Amino acid sequence: MSRTRRAIRLGRVAGAWVLSLVFIAGLFAAGAGAQEQTVRSEYGSSATPMTSPASATLGNQSPYFGSVAPGKATSGVLRLSIDEALARGLKYNLALLLDEQSTQAARGQRWKSLSDLLPNVTTRTSETSEQINLAVFGFSPAALAAFHVPSVVGPFSVFDTRAFLTQRLDLKAIEDLRASRDNIAAAEYSYKDARDLVVLVAGNAYLLVNAAEARVETAEAQVKTSQSLAQKAADRRQAGLAPAIDDLRAQVELQARQQQLLAARNDLAKRRLDLARAIGLPPGQEFELADRIGFQPLEPSAVEGALERAYQSRSDYQSALARVRAAQRGVKAARAERLPSLGFDADYGDIGLTPGASHGTFTVAGTVTIPVFQGGKVRGDVMVAEAALKQRQSELEDLKGRIDYQVRTSLLDLKTAADQVAVAKSSVELAGQTLEQAQDRFQAGVTDNIEVVEAQEAVASANESYISSVYAHNIAKATLARAEGIAEQAVSQFLKSR
Repeated sequence: MSRTRRAIRLGRVAGAWVLSLVFIAGLFAAGAGAQEQTVRSEYGSSATPMTSPASATLGNQSPYFGSVAPGKATSGVLRLSIDEALARGLKYNLALLLDEQSTQAARGQRWKSLSDLLPNVTTRTSETSEQINLAVFGFSPAALAAFHVPSVVGPFSVFDTRAFLTQRLDLKAIEDLRASRDNIAAAEYSYKDARDLVVLVAGNAYLLVNAAEARVETAEAQVKTSQSLAQKAADRRQAGLAPAIDDLRAQVELQARQQQLLAARNDLAKRRLDLARAIGLPPGQEFELADRIGFQPLEPSAVEGALERAYQSRSDYQSALARVRAAQRGVKAARAERLPSLGFDADYGDIGLTPGASHGTFTVAGTVTIPVFQGGKVRGDVMVAEAALKQRQSELEDLKGRIDYQVRTSLLDLKTAADQVAVAKSSVELAGQTLEQAQDRFQAGVTDNIEVVEAQEAVASANESYISSVYAHNIAKATLARAEGIAEQAVSQFLKSR
């Protein structure tokens, strides 16, 4: 019976962890995947593409779980509050550092588009020594000989210094410039969305450490309880009041609690490493949590209000809108290839045999280029641009539905998690009372310690359920803030106990 209950309890613990990780993975995949398909591919960034935590099995392959740690570890123990953890994540997380370069690449692309509309000025200075064969230019050797002119003239020097100005004006370049501005806006919104995801990652890592610390504390308390019960069983056996099997059963339960404590401490150490990696703490830096994140009820808002805030605040939605506008500009730019374009070329400089014997000359030319037949190039460019526009529009509609789904599920999860905390808290109290009564019955000799061991198992299971439900409620608050697009402003406020 004891082994069966232990197996059931371990199954519940594993199930709770898997569900929470899958929940976080789905949310990260939605945001990270959207950025990978838009920002980096849209602007041709050379930064490493973002890998979705879901595809990396929540490993350390995603930039969101990495960082660039400044400095070296200090000798003291750092007290880390939730605000400090989030601030460090927003400063040192690897994903944000990579996204900054994506925004920089978008700005560089805009300057390239702007250069097609601005005048281009260059200068050139040359000193040339020439010898010319006049016969090559159509002069008859006989005629040259009649006038006593040699057929080969030179060598002679030519000095030329000149400035050139080139200006092109066409609607395609204008639309490309406008599209580049929308691409910059999309990149900036994507960066803001990445900040929300970093807050969620860092907050989740902080909550996991907090839950792991609670598990260690409860495991230590259970070990002490098991030691006390094992000592009572041994005393009763020595006094002849209980059989040896009670003593053995108590020892087995004690060792099971000790194994649980070892596993809890190992898990806590790994959760600390995960948090340190996500927020950029130097390797080997010792720290402790300054904030104990417990259960704090949060009154959820109505679905309609939450959705309205999400569509206004979600940076990924605003980024998708900007990408649609950029794609629309791309279609106009492709169609503008059919229209005439204007050009202006001018140069001015001095030319002569030597710099001292030169004279100013200039050339001014205006051109109108009218496309007549381009072999279907314009039609192909328009088809490609229209296909890209349809893709951006489809992505926008999908994201709108995804936001609706995330907001609704976050509100459901928040309510359910709050109810689970209330049930788990009651279960802890009832399990504690059951254990006390079982101890009293065993001490009075009314029954053997099977009831005590089962009651211990119930207490352990109830404590684990309570810790898991508190974590689930806190992460539900964080994901609700992310779903509404206010994670950076609200996660710390939602998580802090009042």
